[in-house]
Amino acid sequence: MPIPHLLLALAIIAIWGTNFVVIKIGLEEFPPLLYASLRFAFSCLPWLFLVKRPQVPWRLLVGTGLFLGFGLFGLLFIAMRADITPGVASIVVQTQAFFTIALAMLFLRERLRMFQIAGLALCVGGLVMLFANVDGSLTVRGLLLALTGGFCWGVANLIAKRAGKVDMLGFMVWSSMFAVPPLLLASFWIEGTSSIATALMHASASAWATAVWQGVGNTLFGYGAWNWLLARHQATTVAPLSLLVPVVAMLSSALILDEALPAWKLEAAALLLAGLAVIALWPRWRERLRHAS
Repeated sequence: MPIPHLLLALAIIAIWGTNFVVIKIGLEEFPPLLYASLRFAFSCLPWLFLVKRPQVPWRLLVGTGLFLGFGLFGLLFIAMRADITPGVASIVVQTQAFFTIALAMLFLRERLRMFQIAGLALCVGGLVMLFANVDGSLTVRGLLLALTGGFCWGVANLIAKRAGKVDMLGFMVWSSMFAVPPLLLASFWIEGTSSIATALMHASASAWATAVWQGVGNTLFGYGAWNWLLARHQATTVAPLSLLVPVVAMLSSALILDEALPAWKLEAAALLLAGLAVIALWPRWRERLRHAS
C-alpha cells in the first residue's frame, strides 16, 4: 500500500477510534435515539440531492438503514448513555466479525474453518471476562445492547456484500435516509416530545458539532474513504487495520474522559482483539508461511 493510502487509512482509524469519545460528549446533551436520528439526518441531507442513487434494489438500502442505523447505532447510543464506557463499547461492537461469519454460514453456506473457531473462542473468553466484571460503569444491559448492535452490524455487512461493487458513498447516503424515520419514531415514543424539544432548543454548539461530525466526518468520509481503499487494495491488506480502532478508542477515552483501565478490562480487550486478529489475519499469515517453506 502506498504511503499516502496508508496515511489515509490511519486517519480513518483515528476518526473512528476517537469517535466513541465524541459520541459520549454528544450524549451528555442529546437523548440517544434523537442523537442517532441526527447522525443519519446529517448523513443524508443535503447529500441526497448531490449524490446519485446507486443502482441496487431498494430493499438493500432499506435494510442497511434499518440494521446499521437503528440496529447498531440506536442500540449503541442507548448503551453508551450510562451502561457501557466508550473503550469497552468500541471492543464489544467488533463482535460483528463473528456475527458476520455465523450469518455467512447460515445464509451463504460458507464453511467454518479451524482458525475461525480459534478466533471465536478467544472472543468468547474476552466477553465472559467482561460479563464477570460488570460494575457501575459497565452493566449487563450495556453489554447486551452493544452485542445486539454488533449482530445488527453483521447483518448490515451481509446486505452490503449482496450490493456488490457499487459507489459506497452513494450507498451510505441513500441508506442513511431509511435510518432516520424509525429512529425518530422510537425517539418520540421512548424519549418523549418534551425531552426532544428541550435537547434541540438548549443543546450547545459543541453538541451540535458532534452530531454533524457523526454524519459527515465519521459516516460519509470514514466509510466512503474506507471503501475507496477497499476498491484499490486487497481486503486482507485493508481490513486488518480496523483492529486498531478499539486501541485508539480505549486510549482516547482514558486520556480525555478518564476511563479507568483496570487489569481485567485490558485482559478482556486483549482476548477479544487477539480473536479478531486471528480471524482477520490468519489466512494471510498462512499464505506467507506457505511461500516461505
